[in-house]
Amino acid sequence: MTNGVVHRVHSPSNPNSGLTPVYETLAVVGATGAVGRIVLQQLETRDFPYKRLKLLASQRSVGQEVVVKGETIKIELLAPGAFEDVDLVIASTPDEVSAEFAPYAVKEGAVVVDESGFWRMDPTVPLIVPEVNPEAIGNHKGIIASPNCSTTQMVVALAPIHKACKIKRVVVSTYQATSGAGLAGNVELMTSTQKVLDGETPSCKTFQYPIGFNLIPQIGSEKFEGYTSEEMKMVYETRKIMGDEDIQVCPTAVRVPVTIGHSESILVETEEPITVEQATELFNQAAGITVVDDLQNRRYPMPRDCDGRDDVFVGRIRRDISGNGNGIAFWCVSDNLRKGAATNAVQIAELLQQSVASA
Repeated sequence: MTNGVVHRVHSPSNPNSGLTPVYETLAVVGATGAVGRIVLQQLETRDFPYKRLKLLASQRSVGQEVVVKGETIKIELLAPGAFEDVDLVIASTPDEVSAEFAPYAVKEGAVVVDESGFWRMDPTVPLIVPEVNPEAIGNHKGIIASPNCSTTQMVVALAPIHKACKIKRVVVSTYQATSGAGLAGNVELMTSTQKVLDGETPSCKTFQYPIGFNLIPQIGSEKFEGYTSEEMKMVYETRKIMGDEDIQVCPTAVRVPVTIGHSESILVETEEPITVEQATELFNQAAGITVVDDLQNRRYPMPRDCDGRDDVFVGRIRRDISGNGNGIAFWCVSDNLRKGAATNAVQIAELLQQSVASA
């Protein structure tokens, strides 16, 4: 997605080709939103198996037509009775909408893969990143949560290091794209930038301050000792996904004038010494990670190169010269609408399909 326009990207491999549907009727909630649109792309590109697709959204989208896998489907109203014939739900909605409607789906017997923040820290709801903690999916009671976008890409990168030499502490600064605030965020970036170029004073509705040619060091509300809600999500979600309450996380979240792609500067302190060569090998061997690291030739991950791609990209891998040899610093970029949201949700659905089929 660039400048608010969704581009179709076809995966070179098809993980679901030829599979028999385990969940016959699939519903996508929030199908017309920024993330919902990419969920539909991923269902088609990855050929996720289903017999019937149902698209649900708010009243303003009802009646719109969407083409998925060559089939024209009309958007239906998200309402309590909309789930009576549904087996699996992928939902991308605000927290309050998920809080209201996810229980209706579960009551009707559906499994819900939820992208909102409402269920993530519920102790009865597994919080899943398939490359990191796929085993936790078996603990669901009808709802499975997908993490915050900034958490997702970070834990994909942290997991191989943690498995090798146990992480004690993480210091992370995020540089988060405007699309993290939805389509309205990208529109405001464009209008704000144009206003500045025209010598006018930009207005702001989605963000606290004009975002054109600016950085805003606050995402979310004040939550704990000067940390914001976005920052504390990274603390709590990382511990839950990694299954380790002892991991210390010090986050700073910043909104930047980039449309797609969250970037993160990460410093990791481990219990045992780790070299740059060891860390690089761990990244290279890990699923879902692409290493782009050649400083001499100016090659490193950048948002413009990661837009529309599903991996987490890692570069600028170097030792922590301020520590005792037990630290690695690196740069991490990922498309926040794909792996940070839509792709992770569809991968969770694939993991469900595999676990049920093999049971």
